[in-house]
Parts: sequence; C-alpha cells; structure tokens
Amino acid sequence: MQERDLLRARSALIVVDVQNDFADPAGALFVPGGDGVAARVAALMDQAERSGTLVVCSQDWHPPRTPHFREFGGPWPQHCVRDSWGAELHPLLPKPAAIVLKGEDQADGYSAFSTRDLRTDTVVATTLRQILAKQGIEAVTVVGLALDVCVRATALDAVALGLSTSLIAGATAAVELTPGAGRQALEELRQAGVVIA
Repeated sequence: MQERDLLRARSALIVVDVQNDFADPAGALFVPGGDGVAARVAALMDQAERSGTLVVCSQDWHPPRTPHFREFGGPWPQHCVRDSWGAELHPLLPKPAAIVLKGEDQADGYSAFSTRDLRTDTVVATTLRQILAKQGIEAVTVVGLALDVCVRATALDAVALGLSTSLIAGATAAVELTPGAGRQALEELRQAGVVIA
C-alpha cells in the first residue's frame, strides 16, 4: 500500500512522541535514527494537511517525580518532563490539528489512546478517541517514536478500538532495549491486523 492511499480525507495521521528527548541526539532518551524520523514525519504531516487528513500528535508529558522514571522505581531514565525542552515537539514538525498529552501525573503513558494510573492500576483514556470520533475518523496511520514502545502500544489500541490501522515503517524507529525488539514489534502488529506500509 502506498502512503498516498493512507493519507486522505476522513482519516487521521497519529504522530507518536516525536519530541526532542526522543528525536534529537542531545535528548535524554534519544532513539537511534530519531532525527531522521522527525524529518520524515514532518514531510508526512505536510502531505496529510494537503490531502485533508487530520493530524494528531501525542506528547509524553511527565511530572519531575513519577514511578515511570528509574530513580523512582520505574524502567526509564528521566525524559519528557512537562514544560521542558525535551518534552517539546521536534522543531521540524508543523503545528498539528490537535495534541494529546500522556503520562501526566502518576501514569505510564505508552499508548496515545490510554494511560495506566500507577497508583490505582487503572486504565484511563486520553482525549484521542474522542477527537477521532468527533471527526468521524475510522482509519488511522501511525508513525513516530519509538516503534517497539509507544508506537506499538498506540497501533495495538487503535486496532482494538475497531479502527482500520496502518503504520509507515519508514517513519518510525525502535529504541531496542532488547535486540530485535523492533522486528518483533512489526510482526506483532502485522498479526494484530495492522497494515505495514
């Protein structure tokens, strides 16, 4: 499937976490190749706007102290702290139609559709599904960072919500905490029904 077939009216381009801490080599949790992904995603966002595709960006938006971070018991180094340079969208990206914040308060914010409150272990929806429903969106294309973490979680949630879901492999990159995690994520997404473009 061609990218031009994915970016069309009544569909949405979901841009996952293309933020300085992930996409800039000086970022706190730089994803290898993330700077190239930022440039690719910026071009896709321009293309989407011209074709009438809704563009929604998600942003990690963590408090300075959260169990999501390693120093407080979590798996990750401190990154994307709200209102910091690292949490800002990469400067190459044009302004999206909407922004969804995730990982606020004491939540693990992997999927752009939902987060898990670490205090109560409950899943809380973000505003993304509401934004898509209001626009009558039934098909989404997912891009961004990182393939094996937040992009994977977002695409899996999209499929579970009944959305026709695609992923542009050339507009994402994996953090690869374990070798082969990116390849494994793509295979899992295929098996779940995500179209890999």
